[in-house]
Amino acid sequence: MKLLLDSCLSGALKAPLAAAGHDVQWVGEWPTDPGDEEILSRAHAQGRVLVTLDKDFGELAIVQGRAHSGLLRLTGLRLASHADAILNVLRQHADVLATGGVVTVEPGRVRVRVAR
Repeated sequence: MKLLLDSCLSGALKAPLAAAGHDVQWVGEWPTDPGDEEILSRAHAQGRVLVTLDKDFGELAIVQGRAHSGLLRLTGLRLASHADAILNVLRQHADVLATGGVVTVEPGRVRVRVAR
């Protein structure tokens, strides 16, 4: 799956995700942070699921109806568990994300919102 990791996530996540066969880019490697709207737009233009800690992307995608190619939000998880959490979601909910769904992962709970 094609992923775009938001700058709020560690760039160290690229290696385990790529090793699992995913095409991963990290906003932290861009020359400047263009802001949430542009990040979401670029992810969509490239067909990438945006992985973030930031709830503002849900506001843009769900409330404002901005186009996107799927969102995966981590909240309340320890940094050491991010890679495993992302990989588990990709194994279990790739179909939802691939069709523009939104998945939120928090300790002990995964919320899945299917695209309409």
